[in-house]
Amino acid sequence: MVSDQLRRRGVNDARVLEAMLQIPRERFLPPALADFAYEDRALAIGEGQTISQPLVVAWMASLLELDGCERVLEVGAGSGYGAAVLSRCCREVVSVELRPALAERAREALAAAGCANVAVVVGDGALGLPALAPFGGISVTARCERTPPAALLDQLEPGAALVAPVAAGGNEQRVRYRHGRGEPQGAVRFVALERG
Repeated sequence: MVSDQLRRRGVNDARVLEAMLQIPRERFLPPALADFAYEDRALAIGEGQTISQPLVVAWMASLLELDGCERVLEVGAGSGYGAAVLSRCCREVVSVELRPALAERAREALAAAGCANVAVVVGDGALGLPALAPFGGISVTARCERTPPAALLDQLEPGAALVAPVAAGGNEQRVRYRHGRGEPQGAVRFVALERG
């Protein structure tokens, strides 16, 4: 996966590549899908949600440009796989999941994978977690309409990045926001950001 899908397609962040070598993606999938864990595609995890394809997970983590000392907010825990990858790239991850059943499954998978520096909380990720802000990076794993919620942008440390899929004009792009500006980073497809 790392050599065929990631390095070959331009992912070169050593910390992210090493994390993806360490984290067993099959632990974050329903057992019936374990054989497909390393295919370069999104897979259903229940509750109408998916685990993103490995390349998208790597891109999102790389765009945060983490140095290992940050507390990162993830909006949309889903399976927990994205948080697991981030956990190897920063000091601490706090992941917010709207669906209690997914949050519980993510907690179990993260514990089984030995990701002790990740907390999964149930809540409306669009609001972020102001009590724990500011964050050294924010990864939004669901599509935002036009821009990420202002509450999330307000919870960034100065100079830190927020990465989100953003829909505008019929297109969906990965966008990195830093210093109040958005930088498009390529096309993606994500489920919509839901609010509680």
